[in-house]
Amino acid sequence: MTGAVRPSTRDIARAAIRSELAQVAFDLFRRDGFDNVTVNDLAAAAGVSRSTFLRYFGSKEDAVLGAVDARGEQVADALRARPADEDDWTALRRALDAVTEPHRQDPDGTLEVSQLIMRTPALGARTLEKQNGWRPVIAQALAERADPSWPTLLVPLVRAAAALDCLNIAVDRWSASDGRLDLEALLDEAFAAFVPR
Repeated sequence: MTGAVRPSTRDIARAAIRSELAQVAFDLFRRDGFDNVTVNDLAAAAGVSRSTFLRYFGSKEDAVLGAVDARGEQVADALRARPADEDDWTALRRALDAVTEPHRQDPDGTLEVSQLIMRTPALGARTLEKQNGWRPVIAQALAERADPSWPTLLVPLVRAAAALDCLNIAVDRWSASDGRLDLEALLDEAFAAFVPR
C-alpha cells in the first residue's frame, strides 16, 4: 500500500480542538479588543482550564497566529516545486501563493485577522518575529535551486527578506482598503518595484 501517512484520530481531534480554541479566542479579541483579553478570559470563554488552553497555544498571540508557523515551510516547498528555469524573483512571487491562498479561500475571515494584526502592536511584532524564522528556510530553498557560486546564503537571505517585505506591504494595503483592493495585484505591484526598468 502506498500513499501519504494518514493522520491519527488523536491528531485529528487535537487539530479540531485547536481550531475551536482559536475561533473562540478570535471572537473574544474582536469583541473586547486584544489587549483587554487575558489567557484566563480565553480559557473561560472556551470552557477549558488555563493549562489546557496553554497546552494548545503558548500565548494569546499564538491563538491568532498559530497557523502562521507552517507558512515558511509551505513557501519553501512551493519554491522547490517551481520550474528550474524560472528566475528566482518570479519563483519567489509564485511561491508566496502558498501564503495568499487563504485570502482567496476566505477573504472576509482573513481580512478580519489581518486587520486585528494591524491594529495590535503585539500581534504585528509577533508576526514579524515568526516571519524572521521563515527567512532562512526560504533562503535555503532558493539556494538549492540557484547559483552554486554563492559562497554564503547572503544573497538568498536578502531576496527572501525582500519578498516577505513585499508580502507584508501588500497585505497591509489590502487590509487598509477593507479588502476592496486586489491582494494578488498588490503583491504583483510590490514585486514589480524590484524589476529594473
